[in-house]
Amino acid sequence: MNGAGNDFVFIDNRSRKIQLQPAQIVRLCDRHKGVGADGVILLVPCQSGRADWAWDFYNSDGSSAEMCGNGARCFAKFVRRLTSANGNLSFETRAGVITARFQGDDVTVNLTPPRDLRLRQQVKLSTGLAEIHSLDTGVPHAVLFVANADKAMVQPLGAEIRHHSHFAPRGTNVNFVQVLGAGKIRVRTYERGVEGETLACGTGVTASALIAAELHGFPSPIQVQVQSGDMLEISFEKANGQFSNVGLTGPAEFVFDGRIDV
Repeated sequence: MNGAGNDFVFIDNRSRKIQLQPAQIVRLCDRHKGVGADGVILLVPCQSGRADWAWDFYNSDGSSAEMCGNGARCFAKFVRRLTSANGNLSFETRAGVITARFQGDDVTVNLTPPRDLRLRQQVKLSTGLAEIHSLDTGVPHAVLFVANADKAMVQPLGAEIRHHSHFAPRGTNVNFVQVLGAGKIRVRTYERGVEGETLACGTGVTASALIAAELHGFPSPIQVQVQSGDMLEISFEKANGQFSNVGLTGPAEFVFDGRIDV
């Protein structure tokens, strides 16, 4: 499946009989020797009783991930196909419980409350001093505003900031953001765990939109163009300087079904 070009391998593991090792996850995500994906997501029962379902989510390097906005939208459609669920559904992630609702072909997921907003941090890079903002939208994100996203040094600067001591020990995802107009931005993202640029990052566009709202006064909703060319929408409420009821709306598409030996 893919959500705005951010693609994932989905596995039905409701029986919990499948136990994948990191090397197997890396192979599944290999675009030459495997299926090819930005991550692997397994559907599992929710054992805490806090949600309808739960997932085990892994980055393409085999590491566990807390949250993924595009993956969450795809996961909701995957659950609906397998279970014939109607209406809203919820599932537990390492970042908290996510709820999803369906709007035609699009899916809206309500994300966990953002935290640790930090604005105008001065970070020394190989290119000089840079002003970086950061926000945790389930996973940590750094945000840099650029004049032209097409010319952004996503791979070299993304890797440098992702591993920068300023964001240690967790590291960070890195978003390069261009303001296109009032309430509209473009985002390119270097993803931690993928260790490269992806065509879209749901938590990244969310962090970018909320920081744009904070700095530029944009009201909800904010339109976000991602590298795949798709448009995502971020909705939110803001009161007393705090964001709440954050929603991410966009496509979630099935690509193919198949079998592979691991």
